[in-house]
Amino acid sequence: MPLTSALYTGVTGLDANTTRLNVVGNNIANVNTVAFKSSAAIFKPQFYVTDSSGSGPTTNFGGTNPSQRGLGVQVAAIAKDFSPGSIQTTGKGTDMALEGAGFFVVKGPVETYTRDGSFQLDSSNQLVTSAGSFVQGFGVDANNNIIPGKLQNIKIPLGASSAAKATTSMNFTGNFNAAGPVSSGASILTSQVLTRVGGGATPTGNTLLTDVADASAAGTALFTIGQTFTLAGTKGGRDTSPTTFKIAATSTLNDLTSFFQGGLAIATTGLPNPALPTPGVTIEGDSLNPNGARIVIAGNGGKDNSLVLGASAFVSAGSSPFSFQDGGNAAGFTSNPSGESIHTTGIVYDSLGIPLAINITADLQSTSSAGTVWNFTADSGDSKDPTGNQIVGSGTLSFDNNGKLIKTTGATINIDRTGTGSRTPDSVKLDFSDMTALASNTSKMVMAKQDGTPLGTLASFQIGNDGIIAGSFTNGLTRTLGQIAIANFNNPQGLEDQGSNDFSASSNSGSPIVGTAGQFGAGLIRSGSLEQSNVDLSKEFVNMIVASTGFSGASKVITTSNQLLTELLNSAR
Repeated sequence: MPLTSALYTGVTGLDANTTRLNVVGNNIANVNTVAFKSSAAIFKPQFYVTDSSGSGPTTNFGGTNPSQRGLGVQVAAIAKDFSPGSIQTTGKGTDMALEGAGFFVVKGPVETYTRDGSFQLDSSNQLVTSAGSFVQGFGVDANNNIIPGKLQNIKIPLGASSAAKATTSMNFTGNFNAAGPVSSGASILTSQVLTRVGGGATPTGNTLLTDVADASAAGTALFTIGQTFTLAGTKGGRDTSPTTFKIAATSTLNDLTSFFQGGLAIATTGLPNPALPTPGVTIEGDSLNPNGARIVIAGNGGKDNSLVLGASAFVSAGSSPFSFQDGGNAAGFTSNPSGESIHTTGIVYDSLGIPLAINITADLQSTSSAGTVWNFTADSGDSKDPTGNQIVGSGTLSFDNNGKLIKTTGATINIDRTGTGSRTPDSVKLDFSDMTALASNTSKMVMAKQDGTPLGTLASFQIGNDGIIAGSFTNGLTRTLGQIAIANFNNPQGLEDQGSNDFSASSNSGSPIVGTAGQFGAGLIRSGSLEQSNVDLSKEFVNMIVASTGFSGASKVITTSNQLLTELLNSAR
């Protein structure tokens, strides 16, 4: 063997081990680099010279093996180790780590792929890498549903406003006490005796208010044109919403009774109950004064509908023309609000996001072997009905003998929003499907949810394991803002490292398979965390020793070959 071949063989050892030292040095230098993937230099023999090809065995001689001399080593490949690094929690919302296979898709001048999830928001609230490349994902449509298949820049618009959404449904949950007493009484309030100014025939509904007087002072009118009265009584122990009534030249007793009926939210529809007075406000003659009449207010059944009108319940400039007290009506009913009932209040929103308070009151109307029936009324002080009517709906709820709701009437309410700039009427469907009617100590009912929202701003966001970005608004609304895209490759080893933790596809990596976390073999996302380098420092120190030993051995081959050549030349002199 020529000695020069040994020299060249040693040189290949120097080159190969130098490369290995470079790889080891790069690994060690990036031991603290986020999501760095270590590499390993893989060697293979370079060439072999065949001195003898060998021979097969015969009947007279055994076979001989080939005789070959190696001519050194070469670096076969520098292979990436894509095994996951440990995950460290950072608490930063835009940081992301991948648990498992896959790469984040980012776009700068070209599309690249990275495991480095140390993202941030730029001045336009777009999610970018530390180098400024845009993180790619999937956007949402007008209904906040993910639009799959089309990559785009991910934007998280903190501080942006969400449009108000009008409530279309209210859902109630709870239980009506089916063992409670059926409504058998209601509030009946009567006014003082009214006559015409100066005497004359009994006042009727068409009598002008300016012609109505207290029987004890028949010469003085109770009302004058331009007066404004405010009605504010109590219902079921709760203050009613104040409403106003202005006296016009054409105002009649009928106008006033309609105002009382609407302002006190007395429902005149529902299941008739012969045990209760007909609800409403009427004008009835006085049995002791043939020319006198009284305003009679009959409330709805149940304790939660009991009415009280004190001395300041209907006033103008500090005085009241009326005094109301518990009494009776022409049908013989007396004031006795009784029976099982329940009241609750819920907040809904109109088309401008203005909150509206809705009061729901229900009372037990009947029981039978088929089940129970309840009347309900809905009223709102936020109704802008020009007549002052606060009733926005009423109906019935029928339950079978297992306490299950089987029929509902009047379940859509309409709230007058005249003059507010909002859509009017504002229609809301009442959903009582989660209510039951079973025996219990008391009735309970609450509004569980409603689908409207006021104006809000995006205050925070969370990224789920599937990469879906959920934004939380100050109005309590949570909306999907987008979804992080994840790419996977059939052969990640074929990716080209572009530096800065970015990889690009190559002919041997295969085309990217772009989906979302958990799809197509991709791992899951952990937000608020970062993947650490997968460099094993102790292993790299061993590799460094092995490489330096190999380098020293190769240099020794060169030194020895050189000595032999020198000795050969000297002996030839």
